[in-house]
Amino acid sequence: MSVLKQLIVTVILLAVAAGLWARFYPGAGDYLTAWGIRDWVPFEVAEAVQEKSGAGGRSRGTPQGAVVATPVVEVKINDRLSAIGTSTALQTVAVMPFSSGRLTEILVRSGATVERGEVIARLDSDAEEIAVSRAGNALKDAEARLERIRVLRKTNTATAVQETDAELEVQNARLELKAAELALARRSIETPISGIVGILPITAGNYVTSQSVIARIDDRSEILVDFWVPERFAATMRVGAPLTATSVARPGETFKGEISAVDNRIDTDSRTLQVRARFPNENDTLRAGMSFQVSMTFPGDTFPAVDPLAVQWGSDGAFVWAVRDGKGARVPIDIIQRNTDSVLVHAPLTTEDEVVTEGIHLVRDGAELTIAERKQAPASSAPPDDTKTASGS
Repeated sequence: MSVLKQLIVTVILLAVAAGLWARFYPGAGDYLTAWGIRDWVPFEVAEAVQEKSGAGGRSRGTPQGAVVATPVVEVKINDRLSAIGTSTALQTVAVMPFSSGRLTEILVRSGATVERGEVIARLDSDAEEIAVSRAGNALKDAEARLERIRVLRKTNTATAVQETDAELEVQNARLELKAAELALARRSIETPISGIVGILPITAGNYVTSQSVIARIDDRSEILVDFWVPERFAATMRVGAPLTATSVARPGETFKGEISAVDNRIDTDSRTLQVRARFPNENDTLRAGMSFQVSMTFPGDTFPAVDPLAVQWGSDGAFVWAVRDGKGARVPIDIIQRNTDSVLVHAPLTTEDEVVTEGIHLVRDGAELTIAERKQAPASSAPPDDTKTASGS
């Protein structure tokens, strides 16, 4: 067989196959309409489908020429945020001495409540006490010398330069005394904040340095919770915004607080934003390091939601068949979010509309429709909240 004959046979077979597909394949009319060649078909595709069905276009148990419709509902998204965070105390201080020495006395116990400026431990201070006494004697001697020179000045026996030198010597002696008193005071270790003393890591008698931790003190009058939120919520985070939290350690209790700080940049690795919340702790029931689930509510965004079976695809993208005034209307859609039982879309649809979910191959734009059944609308509740697990620093 020559190449020309083979080519002619191939074209004929393709034409026959295309005709059979257009005549018997359900939904072929939609494709032909989308491609703009429906008018070229020498037979009515819809009639072919009806003949094929044997029941005048029966689809999934629906009556002849009838479709199943489902109402459109509205679903709100991005209206709730749930995040996991870790708590820290309002203030935490690791108390360390200013200088090295032997720890002679610890004046507090673990769990004790201390006030700012309270002495919690002492170092040996014999050398500092001697230095204070020596500086005090030097000051007395300088003041006596200045007094003698001032008496001599009255008789012009001493010069003005000698009086000035004596005054300078007194001032230096006073500074030396202050320095010695400061060194002695720093042998007593004071707490810089009010709070609760943690477990003491050291005991009296140990030699310590300026890097040794004597005690850790937490101010738990308020608890801070650090958590991370997806970047799409970044614009809604405001200092002072209210929120609630629940603790795994205290189930059934809800704590109310507010945002106290928001980071100034998005983390490029996790695409999240760090936020810090503040919670009152008047009864001292909360501790640093506890895990919290933080919840916030927002106005959110509302979109129409349709049954997933209603979404169809054409050459120009996704669309649904809406039922309006008893007729079919092709409505283009942009898919926003897919859920288990609904698809959120951006389209000119309202809750008064219905969309075809079964018998879609019978629908034509502007053609009369027979509604055989109306199914239950997809869930109108918002999809599950976004949860970001995070640990505090």
